[in-house]
This record gives sequence, C-alpha cells and structure tokens, in this order.
Amino acid sequence: MIVELGHFALILAFAVALVQATLPLYGAAQRDARLMALAEPAALVQLILIAAAFGALTYAFVVSDFSLRLVTLNSHTDKPMLYKVAGVWGNHEGSLLLWVLSLALFGACAVWFGGNLPATLKARVLAVQGLIGAAFLAFLLFTSNPFLRLANPPMNGDDLNPLLQDPGLAFHPPFLYLGYVGLSMSFSFAVAALIEGRIDAAWARWVRPWTLAAWIFLTIGIALGSWWAYYELGWGGFWFWDPVENASFMPWLIAAALLHSAIVVEKRESLKAWTILLAIIAFGFSLTGTFIVRSGVITSVHSFANDPERGVFILMILAVFMGGALTLFAFRAGALEAKGMFSTISRESALLANNVLLAVASFVVFIGTIWPLVAEMLWAQKLSVGEPFFNAAFTPFMVLLALILPVGALMPWKRAEIGKAMRPLRGALALALALGLLAFALQTGRSALGPVGLALGAWVVLGALIDLWNRAGRGGLADKFARLGRLGRADWGKATAHSGLGVTIFAVAAMHAWAIEDIRVVNVGETFAVGRYEVLLKDATEVQGPNYTSTMAEMVVSRAGAEVVTLFPEKRVYPVQAMPTTEAAIDYGFARDLYLVIGDAQDSGGYAVRAYVKPFANWLWGGALMMAFGGMLSLTDRRYRLAAGARRAPAAQPAE
Repeated sequence: MIVELGHFALILAFAVALVQATLPLYGAAQRDARLMALAEPAALVQLILIAAAFGALTYAFVVSDFSLRLVTLNSHTDKPMLYKVAGVWGNHEGSLLLWVLSLALFGACAVWFGGNLPATLKARVLAVQGLIGAAFLAFLLFTSNPFLRLANPPMNGDDLNPLLQDPGLAFHPPFLYLGYVGLSMSFSFAVAALIEGRIDAAWARWVRPWTLAAWIFLTIGIALGSWWAYYELGWGGFWFWDPVENASFMPWLIAAALLHSAIVVEKRESLKAWTILLAIIAFGFSLTGTFIVRSGVITSVHSFANDPERGVFILMILAVFMGGALTLFAFRAGALEAKGMFSTISRESALLANNVLLAVASFVVFIGTIWPLVAEMLWAQKLSVGEPFFNAAFTPFMVLLALILPVGALMPWKRAEIGKAMRPLRGALALALALGLLAFALQTGRSALGPVGLALGAWVVLGALIDLWNRAGRGGLADKFARLGRLGRADWGKATAHSGLGVTIFAVAAMHAWAIEDIRVVNVGETFAVGRYEVLLKDATEVQGPNYTSTMAEMVVSRAGAEVVTLFPEKRVYPVQAMPTTEAAIDYGFARDLYLVIGDAQDSGGYAVRAYVKPFANWLWGGALMMAFGGMLSLTDRRYRLAAGARRAPAAQPAE
C-alpha cells in the first residue's frame, strides 16, 4: 500500500510540475498576479509529493520488500541498514528519484528565500524549474519507474554492488546531485532574465548564492568520491580521469567561472553575455553528466550502464533545454550590452582571464571524455583517452590560473598597473620561489613537479592571506587586526577558498611526484622495505562478515626498529554477486599516509601485496574542505543572502 501511495504521489508531482511550468509563465507575460502566485504553492506541493514518493521507496528498501523490482535488484536481507538506505540511490531509478527530489528542494528554497525577488522574475524562475522537473519526472515515470512490482517476488534480493557498500559512496551521490541540480537554479535565473530582457547588477547578485551553493555541494561530492577511490579501490590513486569523475568536474569548473564572472556583472555591469552563457553551459554540463552516467554509451567503473533508449530520452531533454536557452540567448543579444568599460590591465581583465582558463580547461576535459565515443561512432575505432592526455592538456591551464589569481585579486577595478599590484606580493613571490628551490635541492632523482607544485601552492595561499591583510586598511597592527575581525564573511570565505585551492595544488603535485610504491609477493612472516619503513606480514586469516567473506592480513609497520602501527587490509568476496573488493588499510598522518593492500593468495605461496607511502595525502582532502568551507562562509554573508537592489523598486517595468 505504501509503495502504491508513493507511485501515486509521483504521478501527482508530475501534474503539479506541469501546472508550475505553464500558468505562472503565462501570468508573468500578462502581469496576472493570481497566475504568478500559483508558482509558490506548486513548488512546495511538488516537494511534498516527491518527498513522499522517496520516503515510500526508502521504506521498501528498509523492510526488504522484494515484491518491488528495484529492491530485488539492489538489496539483500543480510545487508547492513546503512547500505539498505544507500541502496535507494545506488541504482538508476532510485538515484533519478533523488535527482528530482533535489530539484524540488531547490525550487522550494527559491520560494522560502526569494522574498526579495521581483514578482515576475520569481514566477519565471519557478516556472523554468517546474519545466525541468516535469521533464525529469516524465523520464522517471515513463522509462525508469522505481515502483514496478514483480508478479512472483523472490525470497531474497541480488544485493547492492559491493563497491557501493561503503560509507563514502553512501554520502557521495546526494552531495553530487545537490550540486548538479543546484546549477539548474542558475540556468532558471538566466532563462528568466533573458525572457524579461533585464540582466543587471541586481540579477548577478541574485544568481550568485545559488551558484555558490551548487559549487559547494559539488566540491564536497567530488572530494568524497575522490577519497572513496583512494581508500576503496586499492590502487592508491585519488583521481583516474574516469568519464563519470569528469562528468562532475566539468560543471564544477564552469560554476567556478560563473561565480567570478557574476562578480564583474555585479560590480561593473560587464561580461553580461558571457555570464548568461556560463549559466546555461553549467547546467548543460550537468545534463551531459547525467547522460554519460545513465546512457551506457561510455563504460565507467561507477556508471549506471543502462539501455541506450534512456540515453536518447536524456539527449532529448538536453537538446530542448540547451537549444531553447541558446535560441533565447541569441534573440536577446541586444539586452546584453556591456555598460562598464575596463582596460587590458584591470581586475575585470584578470577575472576574464580566470574565466577563459576555467572554461577552456573544462572544454579540454569534455573533449578527452567524449572523444572515444566520437571515434567509435565515426570511424568504428576503439580509443582510450587516459591520465597522460588529461595531465598534459589540463595542467598548463591550472598553472596559469594559479599564477594569475593572487595578482588579479589585488588589482583595482577598471584600470590597474602590474607594478603596483605586485608590490604587496613581492615577499610572497620570494618565499614561494624559495620553498620551491628548497624542495628541489632536497629531493634527489625526481621530477620538478613537486617543487613547482609547492611554489605554486605557496604563491596562491600567501597571495590570499596578503589580499585579506590589505583589506584591513592602513594603521597599526592593533587597528588592522580589529578591522580584520570586522570584515564580512565573504572576504574571509574568499581567502579560505583560495587558500584551499593552493593547498590542493600542492597536495596533488606532492602525491604525484614524491609517492613511493612497492608491489610484490610476500609470505607470512616475511618483512620488506617501503621507503624508510619495514613491513611485516604477520598473519593472514579468513573472516566472516555480515554479507561477505574476507581474507584479512595483519601487517606490522616499523621504522628504525620501532613499531609504528599495525594495519589490517582485507580482500573481500560478496557471495551473492560473486564480486571481490579491496579494503585498503591506511595509517593517516599529517605529512604522509602508509597504505597497504592485500591481494590474492598465490599458487607458489604468499600473497600479492601493494604498499605505498603517500606524502601529504590528507592535505588534498583538507584543501577541498577549505574550499567548501570558504564557500559556506561567503554564503552566510548577509550581502549574499539579500540581493542588491531588491529593496528599491526598478525605475521601469522590464521589457517583454
């Protein structure tokens, strides 16, 4: 009964989404306040209905209702409760339901926090959100219904993919979906502004919080996914340039560009057309990522490789929304004329360079991701675009971005001089170069990647701190510290996020340049060396888990004769799906991780063992958390929450 109610709630949500997508839009065109007012209750009712459907599906997973096809395919009675709940979104249909739930949540947030928006703009934003919701609810109901029943339910299910039975993967998808879907708000604001023909500083101020929220969620989701790949897959890496990884990374890059571009629109009323285009493209990349994950056209370790018919449906959604938005963009080109002028050397130019580098970097990732598909379609050739291409093609843009960032942040608006902007940064530049040269002198027989990464990371962090210090103005130390405490949260958030980027740049370079890897066959009782550490394989025993069997090794790590830690890596096998997984054992440290993996027993005796020393691995996750925390600080700033210009009425009605 509960499942049927959930299905019925989903059908009602589709009907409400159609009302939300049409009547308020017509009302805004006719200046009919009653029709425009329908948008708000429709958005709230849609959230309630989809939440009810999601709750019904969750209930079916929790009680192991195997009369539901989706539960049978993705759950099992012996599975721990956390993974029963995570199994709701650990599949195509359930994850799509979570997608539309997130979309409805953002629409409701526009109702709750959009009190300062003009009535026509708000109605149009919610109508566009309703149209997106209707499209994906149709996709869900007509091609991917999560509430299909089985005529003859089995006694037990097929279990969830063992790779997904992990806390990191339980929380990683919801954050990613909130990021993907959050960019729909930027898209809706862009389309609504194009319909009205009004793109100004107030619009930029309105769109920035939604973009920032989406960027924060994407940052957290990508970091969780990277961390999961690091400790779960057993190969010691954190980023494989997998198509699904790239699918989340591309909108993250475009969202970062959009955040900085909106600043120029807000402050100088320039780059309007570019900012609108970024808002459209950002959501376009989100839809592209949805296509990559769900169409089955690209093979990935963690994609929902489904039938191509679903991929065609998503392509239709992508074509309608992107084609419609870009057509509207072309018709409204006259309303996008820039008002503010700026010289070649200025903060506007620095932010434009930031945008170009981020956009081109995203395009490079897109080409590398989609090229194997294009080659197979056009020339029937199987191609693989891997890490060497992405590292070589992507890295130069990030290096240039890191070099420009501190200088651009200190430039004045409209017109600047490089010499004056560099003057406060001379000490930071000298210290960054000194750190890089010191690292180069201390390392032996290694590439320059580590020292260059250290110098770039230090340059970005020191530049962010100097920018923050300069905002405190002139005077004595006591006065400057007092003014620092009174700075807005957005200023502190900017410095924290930029510093997090610098820390991440250094950590990525360090892990690539200075990692130590050892792969060998080891017998029980044998000791081997990894860098400055000795590792003893003390024992290997069979362990029974709740829904798996495991070979668990006991490995003692020592240094200079003193025991450092005992680790217990595992090789698990899940009988229901007959699938092995690797559970790496990691000793997390401030400056390094000790990373041990036990493999299969060998016919000749012993076990395959992988051992790594990963320098500054935790700095990578720390840098990502700093970026997300910086975004949260900015989001809590009152200047972000209250749109500029919303408290004063516009001088004239917007053009239709």
